[in-house]
Amino acid sequence: MVKLILRILKLTVILFVGITVFWVLLYRFVNPPGTWLMLTRGFERKSAGKEWKIDKKWVDFDDISDPMKRAAVAAEDQKFLDHFGFDFKAMERAIDKNAHSHKLIGGSTISQQTAKNVFLWPGRSYVRKAFEAYFTLLIEIFWSKKRIMEVYLNEIEMGDGIYGIEAASQAYYHKDALYLSRQQSAAIASIFPDPLKWSPTNPSDYVRHRQYLILKNMRRLGPLDF
Repeated sequence: MVKLILRILKLTVILFVGITVFWVLLYRFVNPPGTWLMLTRGFERKSAGKEWKIDKKWVDFDDISDPMKRAAVAAEDQKFLDHFGFDFKAMERAIDKNAHSHKLIGGSTISQQTAKNVFLWPGRSYVRKAFEAYFTLLIEIFWSKKRIMEVYLNEIEMGDGIYGIEAASQAYYHKDALYLSRQQSAAIASIFPDPLKWSPTNPSDYVRHRQYLILKNMRRLGPLDF
């Protein structure tokens, strides 16, 4: 009986690893069609009596303005090109601040956020964080930093029913993502932590201050060699 259980566990692990590695490899070449968060938000809108809305249009990496890429790195993960998926110092700072505050802040890298957005369900739990770490390692192994950034900026939530930088650029500034300016890019990046509450075109004082800090960090960043 023990041998049978161990054999089943072994086969389960092999099957899980095989499926997940294939899934990650597939998305290295095929653009993800959607995420669990998009579906969740869609059903939330329906339950609130609103129309179903998933406003999303994929754009290639080269069709996203350079200021937008810099703004994402400046806002979310300034060591993005240097780490292997995890910024442990940022995680330590987040844990320390969360221990002394009722408002939780994150320490996730762009790689971690991409893994969470594309492969996992919304929510907070140790199980989901473990899967997030696993998928983060996989995308760091099998994807380039360029691909991670491309998927990140195409799948991230950027407003009520708005997903990806092209949809956000059209909704907020009525232009293609390729032509976003530094100010507009920083404004969009400033709402990443709470896109359902904040707006880049009608910012609160706090969001405006975030935009100022992001612009400041953008100037400090060296060349982004994707």
